[in-house]
Amino acid sequence: MTASPRKTCCWQLRTRTLELGRRTLVMGIVNVTPDSFSDGGLFFNPDAAVTRALQLMDEGADLLDLGAESTRPGSRAGGTAGTDQAPAVSADEEQARLLPVLEKILRARPGAIVSVDTYKAATARAALAAGAEIVNDVSGFLWDAEMAEACAQWECGLVLMHTRGRPEEWRTQTALAPDALLASVREGLAASLAVAAKAGIAPERIVLDPGYGFGKGFEGNYALLARQAKLLSLGQPLLAGLSRKSFLGRTLAPLFEGKDAPVEAREAASLAALVAAILKGASIVRVHAVRPAVEAARITDAVLGAAPNDFPGRSE
Repeated sequence: MTASPRKTCCWQLRTRTLELGRRTLVMGIVNVTPDSFSDGGLFFNPDAAVTRALQLMDEGADLLDLGAESTRPGSRAGGTAGTDQAPAVSADEEQARLLPVLEKILRARPGAIVSVDTYKAATARAALAAGAEIVNDVSGFLWDAEMAEACAQWECGLVLMHTRGRPEEWRTQTALAPDALLASVREGLAASLAVAAKAGIAPERIVLDPGYGFGKGFEGNYALLARQAKLLSLGQPLLAGLSRKSFLGRTLAPLFEGKDAPVEAREAASLAALVAAILKGASIVRVHAVRPAVEAARITDAVLGAAPNDFPGRSE
């Protein structure tokens, strides 16, 4: 018997199912963007993005998450809050970046399981028609009223993430106390699940993401991670995306002359956070560097499998 708080279940995707909970699955990130916080521009060229995707699969990625619009702090992803101003990247531009890469990946590896990181219904429809299995909506159905219906029609797998506000607001938001932050995340994810249910989307298709780095405040991310297992009470598996996040760099600042650790110096910290997330019930981890993540997840899973029932990660 595993001492992990997560349960074994099947995640229903568009054309297949994935078993979750027996071992941690690793989702490799491919950013087809000129401005992502971690690797902006490195894989903006379609051929470079495809090469990167195949490399991540060779390193052990169970699935890929393909995105074509940055949601870094300060960006206009989702549009400007309180106005009708459109997001910086239109659906047409997003698809122009994304679809050629998706199609080439699937030609090279027909069995690849590809998630598309988008909050736009038009892009979701186009990507699913091109062979994507999963839609990863960072807004949890909040930023496009047509997204839930589109995903219901295509009967795809879903990752619904919690976002507090929009990227342009994050740097000025008031921090929440730990319990209030957990309540906010739980309520937001429950609201996303309610929208999904109203659209006729089966729970078996949904994984939830607490949204680390998305409006949580630097210290709040740690408070949320420490309490992450409580979100399993919503009844869905969890995905954790902590890789290279800025709050990790802030914590390492004393080791870098008081300045936030640069993105390229956050890999060890990312692995530490990944291990904590698995111990707190994550079934999937979303990462930039796949091979070390696969190794860390294997060891963490082995510890959980050998742990007594009173292991601290078992319950809250």
